[in-house]
Amino acid sequence: MIPPDAAGGVTQATVVKKTAPKTDYKPADVSPQRRVQRSYSVRLWSIRHSRGLEWFYARFADMFLMLHPLWKLVGYGRVEAPVKFVERHVKGFMFDCRMCGQCVLSSTGMSCPMNCPKQLRNGPCGGVRANGNCEVEPDMPCVWVKAWEGSRNMEKGDAILSLQKPVDQSLRETSAWLRVTAQAAANRETEKAGASA
Repeated sequence: MIPPDAAGGVTQATVVKKTAPKTDYKPADVSPQRRVQRSYSVRLWSIRHSRGLEWFYARFADMFLMLHPLWKLVGYGRVEAPVKFVERHVKGFMFDCRMCGQCVLSSTGMSCPMNCPKQLRNGPCGGVRANGNCEVEPDMPCVWVKAWEGSRNMEKGDAILSLQKPVDQSLRETSAWLRVTAQAAANRETEKAGASA
């Protein structure tokens, strides 16, 4: 049976709901917002657990730095492909990583700024919706709103206030893990050289 036309300010959806047969069955996940949230569920979980991930990430970076002699012996160029494969899949699953090669997750509350449709690296645009969703993708929570929430949980959460450099496109599809490790190792060697001089 087709419901009558909506009249007197009553919406068609209200008319359909009133004329629908009453049963105990209620379909799960009928809310579009709930479906959308589920599609971003791992990314949102990572942001909610940013403090634990910050702790884990620091230990992981220390372990990678300890392996620097091995990476240097084998050659950073040779280990790039397997490390990049693991990095792409782990960070892709956890953070929807875009492999920009310049990871700033520890500075942005474990919310990857490359997920922003405008790829903004230093805060939200002026078009964040009243519900905290993206201007370009209305169903997606704003990456920078979530970054702020995640950073408030972290010990070094004020790092979100630091100015990020523009994306260097030449580093796209390279391993941020190896690049950060090589830089940390070079800094450590410079400090040792300076201390011994």
